[in-house]
Amino acid sequence: MKLTGRILWLTEDPELIRRQLAGEDLDADAEHVPPLHFAVNTDAMISGAACTLGYTGEILGPYFLETFKEQVLKDSIKEGGFQVVVGGDAYGSGSSREVAVVAHQGAGIELVVARSLQRIFQENTVYAGLPFTTDFSVIDRLKAGEEIDLAALAEQLPPFFRAVAAAGGLMRYGTRLLAGEIEPTYTTEVAARPLNCVEKIIAARTWTGAGKPAGIAAVAPGDQVLCEAGFRGMHEYTAGMVMALYAEEWGAAPIHNPDLVAAFEDHFVLIDRDTVPLRVKKQRLQPAKQLTAEMVEACERNGIRLHGPGRPYHAGVCHRIVVEDYALPGTIIVLTDSHTPTAGVLNAFAFGVGSTAMAFALRTGLIPVTVPKTVRVIVEGDARGIVSPKDLILHLIGDPYFREEQWRESPTDTCVIQLGGPGLDQWNVDELSVITNMTVEGGLMTGIVEPCKPIVDFLRERRGIDATPLLVHPDAGAEYVRTIHVNLDEVPLTVATPGDSRNRESLDVVTGTPIHNVVIASCTGGSLADLRAAAEVLKGRSIKEGVRVTVTPSSHDVAAAAESEGLLGLFRGLGAVVTDPGCGSCIGNGPGIPLEGETTASTTNRNFDRRMGAPGPVYLVSPAVAAASAVTGSLTDPRALGGSAAS
Repeated sequence: MKLTGRILWLTEDPELIRRQLAGEDLDADAEHVPPLHFAVNTDAMISGAACTLGYTGEILGPYFLETFKEQVLKDSIKEGGFQVVVGGDAYGSGSSREVAVVAHQGAGIELVVARSLQRIFQENTVYAGLPFTTDFSVIDRLKAGEEIDLAALAEQLPPFFRAVAAAGGLMRYGTRLLAGEIEPTYTTEVAARPLNCVEKIIAARTWTGAGKPAGIAAVAPGDQVLCEAGFRGMHEYTAGMVMALYAEEWGAAPIHNPDLVAAFEDHFVLIDRDTVPLRVKKQRLQPAKQLTAEMVEACERNGIRLHGPGRPYHAGVCHRIVVEDYALPGTIIVLTDSHTPTAGVLNAFAFGVGSTAMAFALRTGLIPVTVPKTVRVIVEGDARGIVSPKDLILHLIGDPYFREEQWRESPTDTCVIQLGGPGLDQWNVDELSVITNMTVEGGLMTGIVEPCKPIVDFLRERRGIDATPLLVHPDAGAEYVRTIHVNLDEVPLTVATPGDSRNRESLDVVTGTPIHNVVIASCTGGSLADLRAAAEVLKGRSIKEGVRVTVTPSSHDVAAAAESEGLLGLFRGLGAVVTDPGCGSCIGNGPGIPLEGETTASTTNRNFDRRMGAPGPVYLVSPAVAAASAVTGSLTDPRALGGSAAS
């Protein structure tokens, strides 16, 4: 590759972005790097609205980075002749949407240079063939007129990534694997050593070669292996792309173990509701219907079970249904969604992947895994019915150790949180799933809960399963990059301030911030436990005039239980908009989208700029704080309301 185009520096300063778009090339190099935007996220790379339009570079390229720093317009990047994009740390944070990579390619970007890349985005670049490097000296070499060997950049990657690049991509690698031409790129004869929970699950399910039983004695952080995948899933945003990739490489070949595959109609089911702004319906509704139709047709053609309103299997947010119906301790669970770690609450290894990786997993039954480092978090103390799991996870991921990825030593490092300790037993699986779900917001691969009473109780009561023999315990002597003890007595009520879930702040500091829009929903805020917590605060009170409140249960079963308990009736009686189950306003696809001039308090898990479908600040809060804020019209500690809600 020679530099025939321009270099786009994704700076923190909007003025520098404006000047580059106007035609100025910054006087910057490897030694003189302007302050770069932290965590350029996948919503910024390609918005949820643009994602509904399709999944090819031709369609998505014009929308690459649209609205970034409120400077980039449609077609700005391609028309600006940019060939290289330069980002800071945590480049590619957020969603598993592989279309973020496709958008780069469609806009003419041939190389990504960044301080560090987030795991899913990095995997997607490898599998989709978009070169990247963390070596900023490459910029100087390009500017000096040197021709950069992009294949040589791939040679610097770990063995499995190198093998994929050499094969021409993950799909071609899969074809060769199915033909018996591929041997493991890793050693399968290894010495045993003490393992933590995730390492145990990976080692037990590591592929050892065609026709050989799975499992090796041990794995270590940084190893790249292929593992037997258990449950695999996708939704409307991703299924069309997954199955198009699948058909292009393998035609009508059967899916591996289809009983452990499902598709979910959840991300688009609320777009047509009355309280969704007309501009959103006009922009998203018809293309969303097309993507849904592609998913339904692919499910029917391939015998994939389908969840959704009026579908053969009950409706709800995919992550909630996976916990309710599919996840089991000790299994590997992958979906084409970054919040797949939700299922880690059941002592499973659950993580999000891109469309190419999912297509590969559907056909081969295997999923590539870079063995993560593990941070063990021991939870102690008494939450006193005040501190919620949402407070705890916001407190954790906002800590500099996670925010700054201090665990990282190399570009391809990954990390997980393993949660244990007596403090977990005071919460149920609904509540604990908020913690594992939001580990990805801290730049982590996933979270996993050590064996504990809530897991055993949930699986016995929900599915009639005795989980005890399935539970994966960490070995004594297992290695962790850090062990953190958290005393809940010392964790404050915590919020994430606008822009990123890692923007940690104590509620005390932002108390009184005016709130106009309250959203109680999503895979982190729409469980039965969440609805109960919000209702407890709202009982006997009223919603402040001028405050809009939207409540969305996370599944059919949650909605039915909440209706039976009178929770939904309470919300309706107070004037809240109560919707059917679905994944709506979190990604700008349903009731609760901010209106002009509104500030939002939301129980969702992600507050990137414009993610909820409109500009406007979004604070992430617990259900109790959301409800208290609805009562007062400003961010409020529920204890400040007095009465029963303070207990």
